[in-house]
This record gives sequence, structure tokens and C-alpha cells, in this order.
Amino acid sequence: MLTNKRESIASVMSLGGRPANSRREIKIIDTTLRDAHQSLWATRMRTEHIVSMASDFDKVGFEQVDLVAPIQFDVAVRYLKEDPWERVRLAHQHAPNTTFRALIRSKNIASFDFLADDVIMAWVESLYANGFRVIGSFDGLNDIDNIVPGLIRAKELGASTFGAVSFSESPVHTDELFVAKAIELIEKADVDAIMLKDAGGLLTPDRIRSLVPALKAVMGDRSLEIHSHCLTGLAPLVYLEAVELGADALHTSIAPMANGAAQPATQGVVRDLRALGYTVNVDDERIETISAQLTAIAEAEGKPVGHAVAYNGLHYLHQTPGGMLSNFHSQLATAGLSDRFDELLLEVARVRAELAFPIMITPFAQFVGTQAVMNVISGERYSVVPNEVKKYVLGYYGALLAPIDPELREKIIANGSSTIALEPSLIEPMLPDLRERYPDEGIDLLLLRAMFAGTQVDEMKRTVAAGGNPDEIYGPILGLVKSLYQTSSTGTQALKFEGLQISLTQGENENVA
Repeated sequence: MLTNKRESIASVMSLGGRPANSRREIKIIDTTLRDAHQSLWATRMRTEHIVSMASDFDKVGFEQVDLVAPIQFDVAVRYLKEDPWERVRLAHQHAPNTTFRALIRSKNIASFDFLADDVIMAWVESLYANGFRVIGSFDGLNDIDNIVPGLIRAKELGASTFGAVSFSESPVHTDELFVAKAIELIEKADVDAIMLKDAGGLLTPDRIRSLVPALKAVMGDRSLEIHSHCLTGLAPLVYLEAVELGADALHTSIAPMANGAAQPATQGVVRDLRALGYTVNVDDERIETISAQLTAIAEAEGKPVGHAVAYNGLHYLHQTPGGMLSNFHSQLATAGLSDRFDELLLEVARVRAELAFPIMITPFAQFVGTQAVMNVISGERYSVVPNEVKKYVLGYYGALLAPIDPELREKIIANGSSTIALEPSLIEPMLPDLRERYPDEGIDLLLLRAMFAGTQVDEMKRTVAAGGNPDEIYGPILGLVKSLYQTSSTGTQALKFEGLQISLTQGENENVA
């Protein structure tokens, strides 16, 4: 379809980039503060980063700004040692005119196992109480029954809701399946929008040409959002095709926090939409201000930025998220099997097919990947089966989209943990016990305790009280000292600046600073 626009694009560009007659308005949903740094920085954007840019985000004109999904809570608690609920409150405080949105992952939120229903409902209520007025949910198996109760509760509270149709490529992931799932979301939860969620960056222009019209035909006046990643380099073109076919909103991130494993760059997508005659009401200058801030943070802290990638057809075979590929390298190196990386990717594809084609997103990407690694390292396929894989096969996480070979199913059950029941049982409410154990804590902290075992929440609280996690706070002097240490095998290094003097003496067997 876009090839038919060449003449109009040429005429637009001859007019200085301004179309003579604007077409309908396309909404932009920003992902910079959520999925972009999740994809490029291992979710290491800190609260101070977000607060420093919040006032500019507040003036851009985005339809919505995606702020949190479960992983933002996970990394904040376990690694950054920040209070994720305080981050949410500060973001709303510093950007009062912005519509922030939150995404929920099925019935497990930030854990791998399903949580009790009272936790799920309380999570939705806390999201709303902390300012979110747009709340959505997705399920990795597209088992809509797993997410309907939370969506209904969000709507009861007054939030606008969106349901995700999670995209994948396989013999069972047909347009008919995705349309059926969209209809379920509308009929069972009355969602306000459908999000076509392509976490693997697998959508192609050909596939979008059939899928978008099929979804729009059953959605009525609800908004269709397109969310993809640039892992194969096709997402920017997919976005434009989707708009030509009727998509209403696009998920983009601000370069340099775009491209690569992240979403298409806002700057490029907006430029191309306008060249095609569409109206996009965002402030370009404010976007460039944020872009400069992101560049400065990346340079100061040595964080990577996104770059456009070449098309890679192999990705469609294994569909593995980018972050997992580096983990595979590490696991094989530890086992002395680095030369078998390509074999492992083929094994991932084989395991995924055998397990009825789960979508390679959390938690199922981890399940498939771990089983594949065990198959390669052990030398006997499915001789070792993780607990989660056995639970998956037994239906703990929802209905599978295809049957599993009976012999393989029996092997998985036999080699999995003997403590796992053959049928999942009802999960008892969790909050009464937590309230009894922590009577002085509010619901926000109790919900974190429901998901993070051991002392993780206590460690986060202590770190917050102490002023922050020194390992995650940028300090230019400390960074320079570490650099000197790492580049000097022996001898003495000295740093002098005005009244400050630092000496670093390093011997062959010991280090003294």
C-alpha cells in the first residue's frame, strides 16, 4: 500500500514536509519510560532519571505514556533497591497533565507462578489509587479468562482499559485466533482498546495487511494500538502499513532509546506519518529536549543506545528475546559448550514447537529457553525438566493452544518434580497472612511482599532509608577511581584536583586504595 504513496510523499516533501491536506489524527503512546529501557538498559532507568524528564514529557502531547509493567517493580525492588510505588507517585506529581498507563502480566504480575486472586484485585486497586487511569493486561497464552477479572475491576474503579492480543508466528497463531481473542476481550471485559502486542518484533508488512483489517472489523469504535520491537528491522514499515489499514495508535520510544530491541523511534515515525498526510499532535522540540537528556544519561553512565538493525530471518525460527540470547552465551560458556550456540537456537525452536508454540515472552520464553539449555547440556532431551515446564504442560498457566505429543507429555511429567500435583488447585488468599505478619505496613508494601520472597523487600526498604543504592548511583569520581583500578595491573596511580588527592597502589597479589 505504501508504494502507492510515493507521488504524494514526493509532493509533500517538495512543500517542505507539510501536507496540503491532512488526513486523520494518529495517536502516539510513548514507551520510553517503560519498554524502551526494559529492552535496551535491562530496565535500569532509575526514578531520578524519570523525574528529571517528567516535566518535558508533560508538555509533549502524547496520548498516553507507558510507565510500568511488572518488570519495573521487579528490577526496582531487587536490583535498584528503589520503592517502585514512590516512583509512580513522583511521576504523577511531576507530570500532572500526563495520562500514564500500567500493564499487568496475567495472574502472576511480577512472579513466575500464579498469585492468589486477592493479590491480583488489590494490585489493580493500588495501581488506580496511585494515579493510573489507564490499565491493561496481557497473557502469554492469550488465555483471556486469566486477565478478565482484573480488567473488569479496573473498569469498575473508573479506569480506561485495554486488553492485549499477544502476537506470535506459528501454525496455531492465525488471524482467526487473534480475532477470536479480541472478541473475547470485548465481550467478557468490555475493554476500551485492543493492543496488538508484538513483543518478539515478528510482524511483517504482509501479515499486518491481513491482521489489522480483521481486527478492526470486530472492534467497533474501539482504538487499535500497535506495539512492536525493531528486532528484525521491519517495525517502522509495519507501523506505517498498520496506519494505512486503520490502526489508531502507535507505540514508539524517543531516540536514542529506540530501535534495536526497543520500539521504533518517535522522531522517525512522526516524520513519516506527517509525510503521508496524517496529523500527529506532538511537540517536536520538546521531544528533542528529552532526546538530549537521554543521550546525556547514556553517556554519563555508560549505557547503550538503540541502533537500527539489519533484517534477520533466523529470528523467526527461534523467536528468542534479545536479553535471553546473551544469557545463553553465558550458560554455554560456563558448561564449556560455547561452540554449540547455533545448536541451542535450533533446540529452542524445536522445544517451542513440542510445547504447543507458547509465545516467547515472559514467563514462557524463560521456560522454553531453560528446557532447551538443559537438553543441550545434558545430552538427553527432557531427562531434566524444570518445575515450571511440568506445570505448564499440566495447565497451571492456562489452556494450551495445541495438544502435546502424549509420549513427550508423559516423559515431562515423569521427569519433573514429584511434588507437583497433576492438577492445579485453588490458591488460597495471601493478604490475610501478610497483614498479620506486617500489621504496620500498607497495601503497597504488602503486595511487593506477595511477589518477592525472603528479605528482598526489607533490603529495598533499608536501602531507601539509607539514601539509595551506591552501586546504582552515578558518581563521576568513583567511576574514575574504578577506571584507574581496572586499567592498572601494578604500580601507583595518583589523581589530584585542587584540594583533592587520591592515590591508588596496586600490587600483584593485593590491592590497597
